[in-house]
Amino acid sequence: MRAHPAVGDALIALFVLVPDLADAIYTDTRPQPLWLAVPAGLLLAGPLFVRRRWPVPAAYVTLAGLLLVVITADTPQVRFGGIAVCIAVYTLVAYVGRRVAALYTALAAALVAYQVLVKSPHFEGRAGAIVVLAIVYSLVTAFCWALGEFVGARRAYHAEVERRLRNLEFEQDQQARIAVAEERNRIARELHDVLAHSVSVMITQADGGSYALRNKPELAEQALRTIGDTGRAALGELRGLLEVLRNPDEDGTRAPQPTATSLRELVDRVRELRLPTELELVGDFDELPTGIGLGVYRIVQESLTNVLKHGGRNVRARVRAVNDGERIDIEIVDDGSKTEPSTLPGGNGLIGMRERATIYGGTLDAGPRPEGGWRVHAVLPLPRG
Repeated sequence: MRAHPAVGDALIALFVLVPDLADAIYTDTRPQPLWLAVPAGLLLAGPLFVRRRWPVPAAYVTLAGLLLVVITADTPQVRFGGIAVCIAVYTLVAYVGRRVAALYTALAAALVAYQVLVKSPHFEGRAGAIVVLAIVYSLVTAFCWALGEFVGARRAYHAEVERRLRNLEFEQDQQARIAVAEERNRIARELHDVLAHSVSVMITQADGGSYALRNKPELAEQALRTIGDTGRAALGELRGLLEVLRNPDEDGTRAPQPTATSLRELVDRVRELRLPTELELVGDFDELPTGIGLGVYRIVQESLTNVLKHGGRNVRARVRAVNDGERIDIEIVDDGSKTEPSTLPGGNGLIGMRERATIYGGTLDAGPRPEGGWRVHAVLPLPRG
């Protein structure tokens, strides 16, 4: 069973703190008074308790402890708590980055050099010891740096694998939904053909029957039979096609289609996939017509899906939708490098978004931004009244 990271940090902090304080309290040759030696030890090792939660503040508190040791000691002092500085270097490399770690290492090296060169009596006679100390410090720091690089690379690799798995799962789910929607659109077209043909026949026969009712009753009777036969055949085909649309795993309840009011839930799901997304809704989105609300939702959903698939790492997205009473203005932008909509099985995401906008008399433009990233802008007019 894997221990919690905070437990490991606490054990490391105690491993450094206890020997350092014991040495500071019980030694008779300390180069500084006890009332300064104990706070210096606490500043050195105490931040290790929270080194992964707040790596930069913890590292610089540790550096403050080293500064206190350097300033208050009369002679160069090697404390066990000094290992906390090396642990801080490792933590910064693994969890923050090389630039911050390099600055921190340089400051720590400057403090050590100041202590050795300025506060060391008889510098000429201790040159060999100073060189050995410098070599040991450099080797320990280099080891901590290399270990931090290794751990940081593994963390980045696992984070990237997890992100790709999440994106792949989301993409597969969206592709499955799109495939189902396309199949249902095909069936809807077939329904339209069946019903249009049958209703046309029924209307024609009804018009002819009403004309022949007074002059030729037998033709009117035949027209009525044709209407009945056509209606029964159309009803049978309609039932067969609708049966295909029914999901056998669903119960009798019907889930409502998403609307513009579901945008917050959509953005929350995208944030869980590690895509920082801002959402701004201006105006009333609760009373939109059902079709327009669904169109707004699908346009935003498809745009964010493309950002997840092609935006790369450390991408941020922003969604802004404005209802001014006459139209819905939607803008989805990101700061990625390549987020063009890709061709999905059976269709193209950008074409699908444009079709949704066109259905309601709107427009949709999409393309790269001059400052980088991708922008999708759609305008959907609202019906008057």
